[in-house]
Amino acid sequence: MSTAPLLTLHHLHRRFGGLDAVKDISFGVPEGTIQAVIGPNGAGKTTLFNLISGTLSPTSGEIRFKDEVITGLYPHRIAKKGIIRTFQSLKISRTMSVLDNVLLGRHTLGTAGFLSGMLGLPKGRREEKAMTRAAMEILKELEIADFADTPAGSLPFGTQRTVELARALAAEPVLLLLDEPASGLNMQETALLAEQIVKIRATGLTVLLVEHDMSLVMDISDNITVLNFGQMIASGTPGEIQKNEDVLSIYLGEEDA
Repeated sequence: MSTAPLLTLHHLHRRFGGLDAVKDISFGVPEGTIQAVIGPNGAGKTTLFNLISGTLSPTSGEIRFKDEVITGLYPHRIAKKGIIRTFQSLKISRTMSVLDNVLLGRHTLGTAGFLSGMLGLPKGRREEKAMTRAAMEILKELEIADFADTPAGSLPFGTQRTVELARALAAEPVLLLLDEPASGLNMQETALLAEQIVKIRATGLTVLLVEHDMSLVMDISDNITVLNFGQMIASGTPGEIQKNEDVLSIYLGEEDA
């Protein structure tokens, strides 16, 4: 596993009016690792994800991906480079089948063109079959292939989360951004999610996640970055973060008081 930074944030800053939502954030995400970003509500975690994925542009600072500056690029261009994001709120189509939801992610890689597919030309048919095979392989890996033809909205919430993960993987990301993937999951579903993320990392994929479930974060993360009021207050391994006094004061201060 390479330790070279795949993603590097350099003095990243985002201001909304007089509020510094993200202030002077600098850290790297080594290739092939799981890195978590944690912090209390309002710490700047979602803003940070929005900056990386291109939904927002930074007020100042630089974002590098594979040593290429991507600061301020549009989201679709960043996605084309291999940075794919999921959201805290489910974004799947509830009326479409599980397979069709996953194919939505796969079609971003298509080259045959809309006209070829619409007219059923040979190149379009070949590409569609190849995409379907690839999508089914992902469903098998995530153990939801039996639901391929099932409307996604009829499935339990935890399975719908897995469908969203499958759709993200279908786009063949290099860096996967997971925004609170355990939100709304029970303990059993969270344990399954942890297994899935670790399996994803084992394939060589790099994962950056924002998450409130500290058990999940501590169990699967290689590195953790902690934000508070838009600033980075700590970064290190799970063991180091668990012993960091500044982090403990944020999460345990009120209980101690």
